[in-house]
Amino acid sequence: MSQSPVMKLSHRAPKHSPLRGFTLIEVMVALFVVAITLPSLLSILNQQIDGTAYMRDRAIAQLVASNRMEELRLGLRSGQVRLTSNLRGSEEVADREWFWSFRTQETELPNFARVELEVRTSDEANTLPIYTLVAFLAAGVGSQ
Repeated sequence: MSQSPVMKLSHRAPKHSPLRGFTLIEVMVALFVVAITLPSLLSILNQQIDGTAYMRDRAIAQLVASNRMEELRLGLRSGQVRLTSNLRGSEEVADREWFWSFRTQETELPNFARVELEVRTSDEANTLPIYTLVAFLAAGVGSQ
């Protein structure tokens, strides 16, 4: 009697078989990597959203400052506004109230002043301005 080779049955699939799955350690490592990277990605996304909102506010504040500076120039030409006065006010742009203030400083030249216009989102004095516009204006423009 010849002995026939005995085939051993294995419950494990061969290494190169498509039926082989991930081990528990591989799954846990993958979940660990996801758990570490996901909060940092969300933090970066949040910073991008905050940066976009700040840039929008800054662009609107620049528009407010430009409008106010042109109104000051027109007031100087018509003689209704003097450069020695400090002005404050607010206006609504893009469904939001913006607070602005002018400060003037005399220069060495007569009838010529440095004008600093600041735009804020709040009327409180300790709030930092979102946008500051500086110009040098002559009081006698257009009055000859």
